[in-house]
Amino acid sequence: MKKIGNEAIYDAKELGMPRMLVLGFQHMFAMFGATVLVPALTGLSVSATLLFAGLGTLLFHLLTKGKVPAFLGSSFAFLGGYAAIAPFLEDPATGEFTVANTQMLPYACVGVACAGLLYVLLAALFKAFGAKKVMRFFPPIVTGPIIIAIGLTLSGSAIGNCMANWWIAILAIAVVIVCNIWGKGMIKIIPILLGVLVSYIVAACFGMVDFTAVKEAAWIGLPFQMENTVFGLIGNADISLIIASIITIMPIAIATIVEHIGDISAISSTCERDYIADPGLHRTLLGDGLATSLAALFGAPANTTYGENTGVLALSRVYDPKVVRIAAFIAILFSFCPKFAALVSAMPTATIGGVSLVLYGMISAVGVRNVVENNVDFTKSRNVIIAALILVLAIGIKYGVAGGNISFAIGSVTISLSGLAVAALVGIVLNAVLPGKDYEFGADLQGDTSVNFKV
Repeated sequence: MKKIGNEAIYDAKELGMPRMLVLGFQHMFAMFGATVLVPALTGLSVSATLLFAGLGTLLFHLLTKGKVPAFLGSSFAFLGGYAAIAPFLEDPATGEFTVANTQMLPYACVGVACAGLLYVLLAALFKAFGAKKVMRFFPPIVTGPIIIAIGLTLSGSAIGNCMANWWIAILAIAVVIVCNIWGKGMIKIIPILLGVLVSYIVAACFGMVDFTAVKEAAWIGLPFQMENTVFGLIGNADISLIIASIITIMPIAIATIVEHIGDISAISSTCERDYIADPGLHRTLLGDGLATSLAALFGAPANTTYGENTGVLALSRVYDPKVVRIAAFIAILFSFCPKFAALVSAMPTATIGGVSLVLYGMISAVGVRNVVENNVDFTKSRNVIIAALILVLAIGIKYGVAGGNISFAIGSVTISLSGLAVAALVGIVLNAVLPGKDYEFGADLQGDTSVNFKV
């Protein structure tokens, strides 16, 4: 059996099935906290979210020839769309707006399903015209700072979760660091899972975890009910509401497509493989888009490639997509167990915050690595300006604008863009118009995703 160390592992079979299962659990736990937060914020089903995160991941792997070790979890980018179409209703007992709008949620899901089809359209354009013509707009001076910004814009949520109990959060962080730096063998490549378990158990021992929902939950149950899905609208749908949902939500996909390219660049950089060229962006976009449409049809949130799992790849250095597919099967299995969903949902907020703090930092570190290893020349004013505006816009809009989004109206339609989307679009435009471009996709493998590829 292969000894686990600092060497990257591309074939997890060398580790044996028991270790692969543990690694799969680690990926599942890494995505769980953020993935179930989206249905909690929208009123969608947690179990359906788990089911279609797993199915969406498997569909993505099928369409990308099983080459990209990406996990698809709930996208936060569409929260504004759900809130616009299906805002929470007031609870008469408490006066708080905490009741899921089950009547309008299927309409919102129609809009999300159509947004997924926009990915499919762009994938067809990539296939027709080739990645070279498109990727000239995404050189390392653009993708590197975008990757850095992805981690930094997520950091606020990690800090907010840590503030629930800093001691538990610090314990989770400490376990992750100790296991990853000084751990031997299997301990070294499952630091996130160990950080979750240790901090969770300690919090439970000190009475910080409420297990009431766990006790009341059933062992086996269906992940969703058909009447709460898009199919429940058949025969009694309001066409005007469907049109309004599509117009409101579909444009959000323009921003998430840009983020998708950044995520694939981050995964490519982490794994030292050119996934933009093979299997190609047209396949990754197709997988992401169809997974989103499939999930939305059955009342689950839009899917997206998950930064948390990219962080796990960077920490464990096990890059075999089979491990991620194991995580997908585990998510599907447990989507039929409401008790397990309740158990993980009871995870202390500070535990989620602690491990997220490390994972989000790892994402930004990968972006820094992209820029450094690609030898981006910051003596050029154009490069300094592009990087500076990407970082300042992404972070400034996220934390300086109410709601973390910039909204503007086109006719009667209001479009909301995240700071990351605005930053990415500005970076792309500046790189296209400013003189001094010295990057050509396909001419230098190192420049394509900012790393030295092992081919």
